Order: sequence, then structure tokens, then C-alpha cells
Amino acid sequence: MILGAQMRGFLAGRHWMTVAALVLLLMALTLPPVTLPRNASSYIVTLDITQSMDVEDLVLNGAPVSRLVFARAAMREALGQLPCGSKVGWSAFTGQRSFLLLSPVEVCGNYDALLASLDRIDGRMRWTNYSRIAEGGVYSAVRVAQALGDGASVVFVTDGQEAPPLLPSDALKQDINPAHVKGWLIGVGGDQPAPIPRTDAAGNRTGYWQAGEVVQVPQMHASETHAQSHEELSALQGHYLAQVAEQVGFGYRRLTDAASLRDAMLDARLAHREKVPTDLRWCPALLALLLLVWRFLPGTAVSSASMRFGARVWPGVDRSAGGVSRRSAPSVPRGPPTSLATRTLTRPRRADP
Repeated sequence: MILGAQMRGFLAGRHWMTVAALVLLLMALTLPPVTLPRNASSYIVTLDITQSMDVEDLVLNGAPVSRLVFARAAMREALGQLPCGSKVGWSAFTGQRSFLLLSPVEVCGNYDALLASLDRIDGRMRWTNYSRIAEGGVYSAVRVAQALGDGASVVFVTDGQEAPPLLPSDALKQDINPAHVKGWLIGVGGDQPAPIPRTDAAGNRTGYWQAGEVVQVPQMHASETHAQSHEELSALQGHYLAQVAEQVGFGYRRLTDAASLRDAMLDARLAHREKVPTDLRWCPALLALLLLVWRFLPGTAVSSASMRFGARVWPGVDRSAGGVSRRSAPSVPRGPPTSLATRTLTRPRRADP
């Protein structure tokens, strides 16, 4: 009897909420990841590290920055917005090859490593100064993704500057993407042609490329386009990149901020269904928080809430006096009782004829 009364007092006093919250908090600390099916994506992000990517024609935080710095900053921000289970790897392009630097790894478990390795991708990795984007960079990036498997997609960030330039009569090869690997070409750079910085192997700037130091489009071909060749200058070749993307089956998007890169990488067409470890520790933690809030609410607030709830559930029950009683219909007043002693029995008179 005493134990039963103590248990009823324990439950009625809301002390059980504290114990339940502690149990839920322990679950939040020890609950392992649960493997659940969800949409996941795997990307090989290829950054163009040719010298035209050193042109400072973009603005970041109010200061002019190079195209490569702008692309890395956008990638840093987009990386933090990818869902857990997504995989990202790095690749660098120059010359005629995209070189795999880091195979795709899961973003949440390797976030710091991805950021640290991203910051080290720059022109000091460059092994040549010429650039074949479509038939070199995209071609090799596609084959790297195909070799890795696992549904890896390509995100190729470049300004579209071919060096030496393509002639108007040159046609792209038709077998750049025979495996139909999915991906995006991301264009970065300004619209106005700007001088291309010249850097040494250590990344130090030594001046700018001059017209006589780079291969120009021959005059007979330049006259066909009604423009003189100035390959010592560089601007975003968005129209050309859009054509390449259409031919290889990629999408094209201009990099304006981190959101444009994030939206491209979150494209549902690049995702595939996969079982990935999912962190559900927030569920018991949230329940514990709600219990603790309810436990330490003032008693009057809890009583008022309980009364309102009871009034909706049991509309015929009165709880105002701390007890429970059924409300009855209003009583009808009665007259004074009549006793037999005061009654007079009269026999009705018969009418005379």
C-alpha cells in the first residue's frame, strides 16, 4: 500500500519526466548511425588551374579576386550545404588532362579534410601552360568518373579559355562522353576581356602575357569571325561552354555565387538511391528537451493547460474545485410537503334534480 501510494505520488508529481529525459539523453549520446535508404550523390569536382583562371575580374567580400579563388570560395560554402551521405572528390585540369587528386569521400565525415585539400588546389600544381578543355579536360574527367563507378558525376569549373585557340573550322569529337556520365560545366569569369597574369612555377606573378607571346588565331580565320584575335586577354566563354555541355550531355550554369554551385550539385538528376548511415540522435535529444520544459513549467500553467484539455475531452465534467463531479441539470424547486393529517377528503355533492 505504501509503495503504491509512493508510486502514485511520483507519477502525479511529474518527477518521472526528469528520469525519462535522462534516459533519452543517454540514448542521444550512445545511439549509433542508422542505415537508411536516401538519395545520395557522388561528385568529382574538377578545377581549371590554367593561368587564365588567375585573372582577377570577380569580386568577393568587396575585393577583386581571381576566378580560381572565387571558385574555391563558392565550393567551400556549397560543401557545407550538401546533405550527409554525399561524396565529393577533387581533380585538377591543365593541358589536356584532368588529374584525380582525391577520390570521392563522404562530406560529413571528411569535411575538414575536404576543406584543407581544396585550399591547396592552385596554379602551383600546373604542369603545362596550354589548355584543351573539351577534348582534354572534360574527356579525361568523364573517364575518371567512369573508372571510379559508384554513379560518380562530373562538376567541371572553368572559364572556357582554350589555348591555343580552336579554329572556327574545328569540330569537337563525338565520343567525348560515350558512357553518358552525368555532370555540369560551371563557367566562371567576367564578360570583359582582361589581361592574363603570367606566373612562375612557385606561383609568383611575373607580369602579363603579351600578344606576341601566345598563339593567336590566324588572320584568315579571324576575318571569318569579323574580329581580330586577342588570346592574351581572357573572358568567360559562356556560349562555347554551353555548346560543349550540350554535346557531351552535361548541364551548363554560370557561377555567380555559392548558391548557383550548390543548386547544380543538388540536382536530383545526379542523385541515386543508396543506403547511407543516418544520424538520428537528434530525435531522443529533442524529446528530452520537451520533457524537461514540461517538467519545469510553473504548476499553475500546467493545471490550466490540463483543465483546458479536460474541458475539451470531458465536457460534462467539472474540475474547478480540485475534484471530479458530474454536472447535473438544474433542479426544479418543490413546494412544501403535504401530510395526510392536513388533507381533507370531501365527497362531491350530487346535484338535486
